[in-house]
Amino acid sequence: MGTQGMTLVLPVRRTNGRRAAHLPRPVVAFLRVPLVLKLVGANLVIALATVIAAMATYGTTLADSRVVTLLIGALIIAQVVNSALVIIALRPIHLLEEAAARIASGDTRARVPYSPLADRNIARTGRAVNQLLDELMQERDRIRGLASKVVRAQDEERARIARELHDATAQTMAAVVLQLSVAERACGDDELATKLHEIRHTATEALEEIRTLSHTIYPRVLEDLGLRAALDWLARQTRETSNLEVGVTLRGGGAIPPTVASALYRVAQEALLNAVRHASATTVELRLDVEPEYVSLEIEDDGTGFVVRDGEARRPGMGIFSMRERVALVDGVLDIDSAPGRGCCVRAHIPLDDPRL
Repeated sequence: MGTQGMTLVLPVRRTNGRRAAHLPRPVVAFLRVPLVLKLVGANLVIALATVIAAMATYGTTLADSRVVTLLIGALIIAQVVNSALVIIALRPIHLLEEAAARIASGDTRARVPYSPLADRNIARTGRAVNQLLDELMQERDRIRGLASKVVRAQDEERARIARELHDATAQTMAAVVLQLSVAERACGDDELATKLHEIRHTATEALEEIRTLSHTIYPRVLEDLGLRAALDWLARQTRETSNLEVGVTLRGGGAIPPTVASALYRVAQEALLNAVRHASATTVELRLDVEPEYVSLEIEDDGTGFVVRDGEARRPGMGIFSMRERVALVDGVLDIDSAPGRGCCVRAHIPLDDPRL
């Protein structure tokens, strides 16, 4: 048989991404020593070898104190100069690392500062990182702008549906309740009057549910009277529909932009809903602090608490995700502090110096 068309398959040794040969621990420890110490050690060895060679060549002994002092002084000066040059050379890399750490912690405005000590390659790396960050921030602002429009459109649609429910459907149901009341009083048949009374009672309950649904979808009080009145109404509704005691504390004054008010109201609504459904809490405190530079909202309950990371990883964590995204759309920060057995505290902090708000 010929060899044409045949494929020779050779065994390939696969690796799992680790180094093929295991280095001894002392070697690994030495290689992980900071670069400054490595260079200082190398220079020290070279300098000592040079001193020993010079003494051997010229017949100098340790008894020649002046020569030894001169050699040691030269050695110390060389070490100081080399160490200073290495530290200065590595400073731009530390600036790059600090900028990366600030960005990782959430400071999206962090950039690699210009350093006159950086060589061309490091300076080019810093400029490339800054350019990449600028492009990412532009893309983020564009996405946030689109998301803000989506949220605004959603709120407008919610407001429209709430108005339809309140002004049309609720009014129609109120008219039905009134007509049933008139028919009940005018009816001479006791059995029929009892039926009409039951129907009127059912229609009244449906009317209250429609009004509650209207306010839940989009509270008119938020649009008419602002966030403070809306939080008071939300606390009162929660007390009436559950066994939860809700207290509201308001500090500071000043106007709150509609986008910020809507985001904070949704955070309070979601936090109270979680406290009622999942936390088995008995009391909740809502604290609103309005200052000229910022507005903050804190919702704290005495419930069972949970592991925040696990809550965000599960599907029910979509509520947490929604709160974070709404606050982030107005350049705010949402922090959730909770642990099993010690309740939950949701804090939203939004600056008011953004001209887009």
